[in-house]
Amino acid sequence: MGQRIESSDSGSVDLQAAKQIHWLQLTMLPGIGPRILTALLERFQTPEATLAASETELKTVAGVGSTLANKIRHAADHVAAQKILDWCAENGTTILRKDHGPYPNPLRDLDDAPPILFCQGEWKPLDALAVGIVGTRHATLYGRAQAERIAYGLARAGVTIVSGLARGIDAAAHRGALDAGGRTIAVLGGGLGKLYPPENQPLATTIASNGAVVSEYRPDASPRGGMFPQRNRLISGLSMATVVVEAPDRSGALITARLSGEQGREVLALPGPVNSRTSQGCHQLIRDGATLIRGPEDILEALGPVSAAIPMKSGQTIRSGAELLLNEQERTVLQAIQPQSTSIDVITSASGLPVQRVLATISVLESRQLVRRLSGQYVARI
Repeated sequence: MGQRIESSDSGSVDLQAAKQIHWLQLTMLPGIGPRILTALLERFQTPEATLAASETELKTVAGVGSTLANKIRHAADHVAAQKILDWCAENGTTILRKDHGPYPNPLRDLDDAPPILFCQGEWKPLDALAVGIVGTRHATLYGRAQAERIAYGLARAGVTIVSGLARGIDAAAHRGALDAGGRTIAVLGGGLGKLYPPENQPLATTIASNGAVVSEYRPDASPRGGMFPQRNRLISGLSMATVVVEAPDRSGALITARLSGEQGREVLALPGPVNSRTSQGCHQLIRDGATLIRGPEDILEALGPVSAAIPMKSGQTIRSGAELLLNEQERTVLQAIQPQSTSIDVITSASGLPVQRVLATISVLESRQLVRRLSGQYVARI
């Protein structure tokens, strides 16, 4: 990835590195966001063809005027792509491309998904079972303690914790997940080489060893105010649900909650003292329909079915966050039930349990919305 583009003894060129160069030149170009990039690639198919297009051809794409078309045609003058590749190679950073390789699947369907993510650490398929925990930077002792408690409990159950590495609630959530021996992902509002706040650098290093630190911005991009709301769509997009622990009326955490709802994710909020300024945003969310939560169990119950089975460290796969609340007997019965119609006799035989215990367990699974009855003798997994 960090290899320079230069001819070998045979005169050949490292085509993969050349492709990375073209991707970086196009995606890191000021003025090109995810939507314009999508339109450009729909028109020209590849970054190479886009960069080689004429000004007249480029201006046929919605959102591309003369100024941006000229920048695209001279992208090499605006983006030091080789310098970025060298920095990544020297700092253990992988470039995740939406069109290729281990890019986070939960982001792929977003209209404004970043075409490139810079990643220190590793995103794994099991990270699709994730919950975002966000809140104010000016957290109270109560807020920090609750964020750590909730993150710890979720991580112990196998859930990846996603947050923004900010002071306050974010840092507490990351630490709670790490204390539980779980995985956590930090999404930055600036480049990996300009980490903010700087005092969280040791925390970021630990996170990279137990999850990932990611950014859509070039490594040398200094964080600015507008980057953080933009970053929030990735926190919510990576998560099955977003939990707001403490947030005043105008908190950026409320932006994350709104984006989570717009993306079709669950929005949950932890209540605080009615007279606490730092919980007013949470109370507003609850009044407007967000799920009130008291702890990790409430969050796991709220996690609905996933689009594809998620692998767990145990080697099993799950299709709903609620499965993490099941005891051994309930898991055994659930594993015996297929998405198609499954008879009670088949379930009893496969589980090795008495029929009355199977029937009682099916009632529990039905109450958790993991199975549905088709008739008196047949059930199916949801």
